[in-house]
Amino acid sequence: MKKMYLFIGTFAVLTSCHDLDMNPLSNGSTENWYSSAEEVRMAVNDLYRMIFWPEDGEWQTDWSDDYTYRETLTSFENATLNGQNSNVTELWKNQYKAIARANSIIHKYQRAIDKGANAVLVRQYVAEARFHRACAYSKLIQRFGDVPLVEDEIDIEQGLGMGRTDKATVLKLIYDDFDKAVSTLPVSYNGEQRATKGAALSMKARIALYENDYSMAVTAAKACMDLGVYSLESDYARLFLQSTKKSDEFIFIVPRSIEYNQYVGTGAVRNDLIRNAGGWAATDPSWDLLASYECIDGLPIDESPLFDSHDPFKNRDPRLAMTIQPFGKPLIGYEYNPRPDAVYVMNYNTGTQIKNNDSRVNAQYASFNGLVWCKGVDASWTENGYTIEPLSIVMRYADVLLMYAEAKIELNQIDESVIDAINTVKARAYGVGKSAVDRYPAVAIADQAQMRVKLRTERRMEFAKEHRRYTDIIRWRIARRVYTHKNYGMLYPSSILQEKVVDTNNWFWPFAPDIDEEGIPDFTKMEATGLIQVLSQRLWDDRQYLWPIPTSEIQINKYMTPNPGY
Repeated sequence: MKKMYLFIGTFAVLTSCHDLDMNPLSNGSTENWYSSAEEVRMAVNDLYRMIFWPEDGEWQTDWSDDYTYRETLTSFENATLNGQNSNVTELWKNQYKAIARANSIIHKYQRAIDKGANAVLVRQYVAEARFHRACAYSKLIQRFGDVPLVEDEIDIEQGLGMGRTDKATVLKLIYDDFDKAVSTLPVSYNGEQRATKGAALSMKARIALYENDYSMAVTAAKACMDLGVYSLESDYARLFLQSTKKSDEFIFIVPRSIEYNQYVGTGAVRNDLIRNAGGWAATDPSWDLLASYECIDGLPIDESPLFDSHDPFKNRDPRLAMTIQPFGKPLIGYEYNPRPDAVYVMNYNTGTQIKNNDSRVNAQYASFNGLVWCKGVDASWTENGYTIEPLSIVMRYADVLLMYAEAKIELNQIDESVIDAINTVKARAYGVGKSAVDRYPAVAIADQAQMRVKLRTERRMEFAKEHRRYTDIIRWRIARRVYTHKNYGMLYPSSILQEKVVDTNNWFWPFAPDIDEEGIPDFTKMEATGLIQVLSQRLWDDRQYLWPIPTSEIQINKYMTPNPGY
């Protein structure tokens, strides 16, 4: 052992020599590591692990109003987020791990070149390390604001003497790392899923948009579009299936593999899976999400004459039925029907009627609001003991198109390129090209306020269940509107639901909820009828626009200051 390096910034966690027999071989910390291109490559490979690419929220939900977890609220939705929350501490810890490992590569790669390694190849790996470092710092400043900026390998004494760096300074490093990655990374790989030029440009656009740097977001997104290598998958639903390992729409993904122990555990899968297939149907789409999809005339449900509150999937944007399972339709071989009078449903796998465990008339813990996910759900979920390995899509081309459109709208530079970007995404949902304007509700140029509403509605419909909504709520500063609303569900027990709702012809909803200018539904009128049930009351505190600095960091480092309100 020659030297020990701090791997979690200021955070009192040291590493010694790695066991180089471990799979995958990861960051070495001896004086002998980084002596070949293969060793640099293995160190970079470690940065693609799932722990460095977390999704927003806790294991039940994504902390947005797209989800419900029965009658339970997360600490974020309850406005009780604190510095001991595991998501807070794990994100901080793991992003600084990634940064430290990227720093080692950036500072030691020359050793491999000096020993005769292919310099072009090694510098490409260094560009990947810069990409990962930029992404890690992006996650940190989005959540915490000012954070310690660590560009070198530091020891514990140096770490404990560091405070928080102004976010603007960190953002400059992020931009610089992305730019250097863009200048070196290839446009594509042959058979590999690694960071590319497009990945660096699109992730730069994402953090620029988050930081309201709209000119930068436009430039980066347009550069990604101009690469000419990405296009939308023709079949929206296919994008999210476990079997879809590659697509021209994927820009950056985190591969998952059961073979290499990189997978989604059984609990997360069964929470999303219907009960008739052995799942728990615990993490469900919210009524807010159901209400957010436009009708096929492009109008919200409280304005469209096409909306039928008794059949809420009828005449809706096609992405609704590809995201939330329609009633009475098959899902992985089982009829899904949450009605209290649906005692039995069809098992299409066997051709027989079975007891319907997806209705609360038979199973108390069936979906409390009658909704379940179908996006990404396929028959493979019931195999391998409910252990699955879907791709984690960090960036896809639809996001680049909508980021470009949003940034242009915010700059009030609304032109045909903005309309083209939005309509390209919208038309795909209808299975047509954007020029077929008579076959989908195409967007036309309007004023900035109207275009903002259209763009935000489009993002919500397009990215539901992809953990984009939470970040959008925070950066749009609409959390007080969102998190002061209630979660609603069906009356219980089922005998009351039958008597008051089904028998009076008020299934599924008695009428449409009001939709405000941010696309947020208001169910208070419906609640007043007594025909729906409050599941929980969300709460909000403005301090949660930033996460708390982990308590452990405040305790051990006198230079580490808390965020306001914590």
